Amino acid sequence: MTTDHRARVDELLADYRRSREQLASVQRDLAGVTAAASSPGGEVTAVVDARGTLTDLELTDAAYRLRPPQLAQLVVRTAREAVALAAERTYRALGPALPAGTDPEALVRGTADLRPEEIAPSARPGRVDEDEDFEQRDWLDVDATGRHLR
Repeated sequence: MTTDHRARVDELLADYRRSREQLASVQRDLAGVTAAASSPGGEVTAVVDARGTLTDLELTDAAYRLRPPQLAQLVVRTAREAVALAAERTYRALGPALPAGTDPEALVRGTADLRPEEIAPSARPGRVDEDEDFEQRDWLDVDATGRHLR
């Protein structure tokens, strides 16, 4: 019986080591995720990391011929394209490490285990939960000196 127990412990430790190596591999892959996008005319190139943080922005001489609002819009649109590419690469890097049926995009968004009705805004936006009703609290009726206002 001790031999069976020891074999099971060895198996669990081997599984744990494989899981840790897979996690380390995914972390390395995620750390290396970058994406670049260029505007259609090549005036702007945006580079982002796995989190969508802008890490580089290149403007060609042609970009300076654009009016400031046009250039700003082009930069934002190009950066968004780079973010979308980085997100796709992030989902692909995460996919193999996730349990079957887990949506990497939903996991990154933080909605993987939420139902649609939990994500949607409340049907009664002005409603205050009873636990959150602060109107009955005495501290609201006290001024800066500690005197009651009512």
